[in-house]
Amino acid sequence: MLDTGGDVRESLPAEGDEQSAQRVLLTVAVRGYDDDDNAEEFAEGIDRQLEAVRAWWTTPGPLLAFRHVDPPQLRHRDDVEDFLREQNVRELRGLALTVFITGHGIAASADTHFLRLPATDEKRPLATAVRTADIVAAALDSHVENVLVIVNTCFAGNLQSDLAAVHKEIRNSRLSSCRIDVLGTCGLKTKIEVLRFPTLLQAALTHLRRTAGITTAHLSVPEFMSEYARGLRPEDAKKFKLQHLIQAGDNEPSPCLPNPGYAHVPGQLGAVERWAPLSAEYWLDRATGRPQENDTGWYFRGREELNRKVADFLGPRSSRGVLLITGCAGSGKSAVLARAVMLGNSAFRRTPLFKVAEDISPEDTIPAEGSVTAAVPARHLDAARVAGDLLDALGVTRKKVTATADPVAVWSQQLQEYVRTCGQTVTIVLDGLDEAQEQARIIGDVLAPLAAFCGSPVPAPRHDEPFDTAPPAVRLLVGVRASRTADDAPRAISDDDPGPLHALRKAFPTARVEHTDSTGSRADMGLYLEALIGDALDREAVRELVPRVVDVVWPSFIDARLAGDQLRRSEDPMALARSEDWYKKTLTSGIRGLLQCDLHLVEADGLPPKTALALLKAAAYAKGQGVPWGEVWPAMAGVFLLPERLDAEHWDQMIEKLLGSRLSGYLAHAVEDDRRVYRPAHEELADVLLDPHTDLLDEGGPDA
Repeated sequence: MLDTGGDVRESLPAEGDEQSAQRVLLTVAVRGYDDDDNAEEFAEGIDRQLEAVRAWWTTPGPLLAFRHVDPPQLRHRDDVEDFLREQNVRELRGLALTVFITGHGIAASADTHFLRLPATDEKRPLATAVRTADIVAAALDSHVENVLVIVNTCFAGNLQSDLAAVHKEIRNSRLSSCRIDVLGTCGLKTKIEVLRFPTLLQAALTHLRRTAGITTAHLSVPEFMSEYARGLRPEDAKKFKLQHLIQAGDNEPSPCLPNPGYAHVPGQLGAVERWAPLSAEYWLDRATGRPQENDTGWYFRGREELNRKVADFLGPRSSRGVLLITGCAGSGKSAVLARAVMLGNSAFRRTPLFKVAEDISPEDTIPAEGSVTAAVPARHLDAARVAGDLLDALGVTRKKVTATADPVAVWSQQLQEYVRTCGQTVTIVLDGLDEAQEQARIIGDVLAPLAAFCGSPVPAPRHDEPFDTAPPAVRLLVGVRASRTADDAPRAISDDDPGPLHALRKAFPTARVEHTDSTGSRADMGLYLEALIGDALDREAVRELVPRVVDVVWPSFIDARLAGDQLRRSEDPMALARSEDWYKKTLTSGIRGLLQCDLHLVEADGLPPKTALALLKAAAYAKGQGVPWGEVWPAMAGVFLLPERLDAEHWDQMIEKLLGSRLSGYLAHAVEDDRRVYRPAHEELADVLLDPHTDLLDEGGPDA
């Protein structure tokens, strides 16, 4: 995620804890084989390897940065042993140790592998070379919790027998309490090609940063091996793919392997750190009202009375209850909830962006610090996923569910148990309930059982609880869509109304309902548009333009955002603002007209409209939370581009252009299976993209 006005870094450990949290990158690199014909070329290749390794292991993340130990000149076997002693490798303590060994290797007649040094006599390897397994053993039998060794030498596969013996000698207590992995880059009889490793490593780094979309801060060893192998031709795979010589036996991310594609999300600390992956970004996008992900502004304006009611609900005077934020599609329900989530978060309050929001907001509209315990976007989630995500957000480890058990029942019961025993008010924010799967189960089986904790009477403490335990209490703040009424009044409960708002009001009869689409929201939309386009037009032009746009697009704040972005990006904003075609052909058609206009405008940026539309349609057709980049998005988009075809590299270029263009505002981001995925920013947009009768390329927008 790009900068949003200030990054919040995880606090470094206290001085006494720094040793246990340290991470070390140790390189044992041998060059200076003066007698070799290609000595100079080999030395340059070793330097390239070290550059690639440093680039990978300097990736920033939430843990302490790696301490890099630069390799000394290693000419004799004593130099290697001295180096291991000086660095205290055998007694090293810490969280992670990554060792990279590179140079020429010797495959002896026995099942032994030696690291060849410039002073080595190949006829006397026992006396003049170093057994590679001895270097590996020093790392494996240290006190570091996680160890990864990568051996990039000729005949590295010949280490297998040596390492099997070493593995047996490692004490059982260490094997059961740490993770150790050893990788080799060559087979039994393969000589290294000195530039192959840095080339493959750099290609993997680029792929992870650009297209892979892996969202975890660290990679698992199998993921690292897979990314490395992507650049190998099939005929080279057997000789040069990474060999797992010793493996920890799990697929969990390793602190030894930073993910170069990891994006640190500002504010993802404290309570936010426990929310679902990238949910901090979800809330930040909606709270700011920013048109693009790389925008650093805070554009939320107005809604003061509604924000005041939300802040009061989340304040100390309200210890329990249910507040439903409702309105028609696109009327800003998520923005109101997201503003409360972000402004009440302790970590976000330490960013410059919070100061911007605070300066333009009345004090009584800002929620109390730490007022939200858990926040979950429910779009496209089923009941089990909502219950599980709520537990994750609360920092509760989900119970394992047997094959015959119902995860919704198990995790809902666990959620209720947490509320009963945590000793504090639990405040839950749930957004997009109307866009969730299994809405009835989410309301009936996950939320409704919390009703007893949302109001009086309060359940009595259990017999095994102390009498002075705080009464269990829950505050629910839920965003849910509903159609508008002529008088802006809350709809009466009717058995003929099957919608989620009706179900929520039956489950929580005393719930308060607030609307985002009352006529007063016209003025709020005007303030929002002024904030969006204030830098693009002079004040008088803004006063003239804003009411006209609001009259056309209200009550859809999504349409207002897209219209404002078109004005901001236009080469001549005034000409566009005074274009009758823009109002009649684009704005009056809502999100369909705005998309049509933007599809034609991106052609000037080198993104063909047909290709852009194919990518957007693929995102709309994707199941679950969205479509991942990798190979999946191009493959799906290719179907919509037929009979035209693009190769993989061309598709990656087009996706890169799409995500950097005005069309990125039509996409939202989520995470599924630790992969960043993309989907239409709103259900209304998805409906337009999925409509087989709508030709979005038939008409263009006005010149901008």
